[in-house]
Amino acid sequence: MKKTVFISGGTSGINLGIARGFAAQGAKVLVFGRDGGKAQVAAAQLQEETGAQVIAGSADVRDYAAVEALFASAVETIGAPDVVIAGAAGNFMAPAVGISANGFKTVVDIDLLGTYNVFKAGFAVATKPGASFIAITAPQAVQPLPMQVHVCAAKAGVNMVIKVLAMEWGPAGVRVNGISPGPIAGTEGVERMAPTDEHKANWADGIALRRLGTTSDIAEAAIFLSSENAGYITGTILDCDGGMKLGNASGNYLTPAQR
Repeated sequence: MKKTVFISGGTSGINLGIARGFAAQGAKVLVFGRDGGKAQVAAAQLQEETGAQVIAGSADVRDYAAVEALFASAVETIGAPDVVIAGAAGNFMAPAVGISANGFKTVVDIDLLGTYNVFKAGFAVATKPGASFIAITAPQAVQPLPMQVHVCAAKAGVNMVIKVLAMEWGPAGVRVNGISPGPIAGTEGVERMAPTDEHKANWADGIALRRLGTTSDIAEAAIFLSSENAGYITGTILDCDGGMKLGNASGNYLTPAQR
């Protein structure tokens, strides 16, 4: 894969998995987050695993000037991005009356403003035509959930950023899409919401495919959306959730012989 990929939030979890997937296919990759030390560790790990060129950067996605400067520097090192992935996010469980105004603002700033900043700075330096922009959104963008008013608001905004930019940037040959992951095993969010094996098994039992997702599942979705095979797909939110959004699918609908 002769692509250059910039990934925000690429130091852990889903986004590190996406970085690993691209690097394993030979892409040049920039991973960055607020903690430059974690980015350096992630980049070194990915380089050792894959042999790909992976560089690290430090920037707070809430600070447009910092993202812009990092991208300019990365272009000098590994070239203009063919793929830009906005994955940085914040989350915690809390009722609306228990969230401070600053706590609400922090999540909105990281998720929504951060996505906009990464996309805007990325568009200025991206390969055109042909670039692919992908935001990592969430089911909360369309499914209201108690204890998640801050995330629901932020991710609903992210979905609209995806759709509006797909319209505005389409004439330049730039595609903009989103991935909405289901519960992904091994991530901080799943460990917080399902801390025991029993919790995880109960969660998986309500998903059509009867399992939690993996970071590789999301990486493969991102690789597809950025590929020529998805060349006529833009403004789309791809649910990569094992059928979770269909509703509780617990129960046995097939006999053992039919499975």
